[in-house]
Amino acid sequence: MQCGTQFSESAKPPLHCPICEDERQFVRHSGQEWTTLERLAADHRNRLEEEASRLLGIGTEPEFAIGQRALLVQSPAGNLLWDCITLLDDRTIAEVNARGGIRGIAISHPHYYTTMVEWAEHFDAEIFLHTADREWVMRKSPRIQFWEGTRLPLWDGLTLINCAGHFEGGTVLHWPAGENGKGALLTGDIIQVVQDRRYVSFMRSYPNLIPLGATAIRRILEQVESVAFEQIYGAWWKANVLSDAKAALRKSAERYVRAITS
Repeated sequence: MQCGTQFSESAKPPLHCPICEDERQFVRHSGQEWTTLERLAADHRNRLEEEASRLLGIGTEPEFAIGQRALLVQSPAGNLLWDCITLLDDRTIAEVNARGGIRGIAISHPHYYTTMVEWAEHFDAEIFLHTADREWVMRKSPRIQFWEGTRLPLWDGLTLINCAGHFEGGTVLHWPAGENGKGALLTGDIIQVVQDRRYVSFMRSYPNLIPLGATAIRRILEQVESVAFEQIYGAWWKANVLSDAKAALRKSAERYVRAITS
């Protein structure tokens, strides 16, 4: 219930959730609780809304677990689901299929792994995860492709970039066709769009307020420096930098490093 991660089928709930017990997350004060997709679907629904042209947001209401929304990048050679949410119901399946289905799923970091295998099986899709976060996969599947290094080219110019930071395998997606060909980054909260949409920020743990160090911030900048992007799409509804995003990232990193080193 706290992180929305799906475990392999079992007669009884697991004793522990490693993702919640890790220092980057937390176990709710009332203790660990478990549910099923069937129970979740009884009182939750998915909201689908266009975040931009060819970019469909999918999020659950009322808010569940961490509360992120996924993004469906609609591309000529196949759609890519960026990040994932727990609830997958018949309406969502029909809406996604009406837009061409899902060829692949790529996820920024383990907090959003959720029911990725469930989604992949419904849409006959591959899952692309960075191998540095392999230990956080709670439901194994042959559909998962672990990749190494700093970049993984997909199709239509879509590229996964390992920035590390929040998690060692922390990944962003470069979407070159975004913003009418000016490019966009889809970042989850590896690069976190904050309330002041002119800026972004970075943390090892958001709920526990553990910052990243200057070296990690500079690595994030270095990894995305060579790609063009005008926009950044974050992890929540409307958490987006919609103009001059590359300059906003540089400015934000400078401000952050100044604050933690002064």
